[in-house]
Amino acid sequence: MEFFEKLYDEHENVNVRFVGFTTESTRYDFGIVYTNLFFSKPLVICMQTGRSTLLDPKDLEDIEYLQKAFKLDLYEQAADLSEFFREAIPGARFEEQYD
Repeated sequence: MEFFEKLYDEHENVNVRFVGFTTESTRYDFGIVYTNLFFSKPLVICMQTGRSTLLDPKDLEDIEYLQKAFKLDLYEQAADLSEFFREAIPGARFEEQYD
């Protein structure tokens, strides 16, 4: 352990939301961890693939980012996720938290 410099070691009680839903073509199962860490961006985890990313409302405007983050085959799938996460992701962005 002498080779490592600890950057952080935080304990936090967080809210977690588990949600499953379907679109016309795909089933989704996500865990959303609402935390004060990571500039208060929720950690979104695809329960089917284990892929995860931090998301804020600005990230949801970038459909290609969602497609890449969750390795989705179709742009339409990422657009569906963007629409869903707009309701599930809090509205306060990093810049607004420190004004």
